[in-house]
Amino acid sequence: MEYIGYFLIAILGLVVLVKLFAWPLTILFKLIVNGVLGVILLFLINSVGTLFNFYIGINAVTALISGFFGIPGVIFLIVFKTLL
Repeated sequence: MEYIGYFLIAILGLVVLVKLFAWPLTILFKLIVNGVLGVILLFLINSVGTLFNFYIGINAVTALISGFFGIPGVIFLIVFKTLL
C-alpha cells in the first residue's frame, strides 16, 4: 500500500514537470511561427513592391520587428515606410 502512494506522488510530480516544460515550448513555437511568417511576408512585399517602387530594406531592425511580431510587425513596417 505504501508503494501506491509513492507511485501516485511520482506520477503527479511527472505531470507537473511536463506542464512546466510544455509551456515555454508553446511560446517558443509561437515565436518561431511568427518569425517565419514575418520573414516570408517581408520577402513577398519586397518582391511585389519592386513593381510599385516600394521596398523595405532588410536589416537587423526590420528583421527583428518582422520576426518577433510577425504579420502585425510587417504591417507596422509598411505603415512606417509609407509615412516616412
